[in-house]
Amino acid sequence: MAGQKGRDILLKIGDGGQPESFVTIGGLRAKTIALAADSVDATDSDSVEAWRELLSGAGVKSATVTGAGLFKDSASDALAREAFFAQRAANWQLILPDFGVLSGRFLISNLEYSGDYDAEARFSLTLASAGPVAFTAI
Repeated sequence: MAGQKGRDILLKIGDGGQPESFVTIGGLRAKTIALAADSVDATDSDSVEAWRELLSGAGVKSATVTGAGLFKDSASDALAREAFFAQRAANWQLILPDFGVLSGRFLISNLEYSGDYDAEARFSLTLASAGPVAFTAI
């Protein structure tokens, strides 16, 4: 597989409509998607030569997404801001070109605005998974 451009990774938030439409969140210049699965230690006195044993499928899974950039328009800014202040989990799509789409409910756990007097206003956000995350190959 050839290298992929990081700028092509998209974060989209659902508008809550029926059917739901997804709006791209700004011009993200930096983004990270981290998937985690905690393990549960099931080692006991019967474990062979005291080797650690892990309980399959028992750990907590989570996804964390961070992004920073420029809001694309007032509509995407409003959706993110409203979801944050209401602390409402929204449906999100995380699109990784030529790889797949991660989708699920996420809560905005951190939202920051910044800017220098002679430059554009910027934002950064952190999403925390708030339910199952699905992967669909492209």
